[in-house]
Parts: sequence; C-alpha cells; structure tokens
Amino acid sequence: DPSGTFVQLRLSLVQTACGKRAPRPQNCRTLENRRKPVCVACYKFDHGDVPKVLDKYHNCGPSHHMAVKEIKQRDEAECRAVEEAGKATDALYLPGMYAFSMGLPA
Repeated sequence: DPSGTFVQLRLSLVQTACGKRAPRPQNCRTLENRRKPVCVACYKFDHGDVPKVLDKYHNCGPSHHMAVKEIKQRDEAECRAVEEAGKATDALYLPGMYAFSMGLPA
C-alpha cells in the first residue's frame, strides 16, 4: 500500500495460576472456565525511516459476552477505517481542518 503499512493482530488470552508480581516461570498452569478475552489491535504506519503511527485501534472484549458478534463487527469496521488512513487526500471534511481569514478591503 503506497500510503503505509497496515498491521492487524488478534490475540486470545487466558488466565493462569501465576501471580502478577511473581517472577514469570515458563510453565504457568492455565485456569479452566475463566475469562478468555480476545484482543484486536490494528495499526497503520507511514513509510518514513522512523515509521509514525497514522492511526490505531485496539479493543479487548470478553469472549463470553452475549454481544460477541456485535463487538466483532465493530472491531472489523474500526480496523477497516484504520487501514484507510492516509490513503485519500480527498477524505471527508472534518470541522477545524481548514481555517480562513478575511482581510480588510484595500
């Protein structure tokens, strides 16, 4: 994409028996029947030498929530919007995007 690089991540997390403050052992036991949130993150970077974030979206929603389908649809729509960042110069006008001043008649 000439406007930049788009990255989308989807992570499934699980709770473990390891404490937050304890040193991180490699063999933490997962807890059954606990929260398993699904996280979505979308980023759009420009093509500079030091890439800048043009737009981003991230959300971690519970997988057991009754509105999972609606959350997934919203995540997809938000990620599409992030992917479009920087593509069109004729994008929608946003209030405050332009400022005009009027001089006194000569």
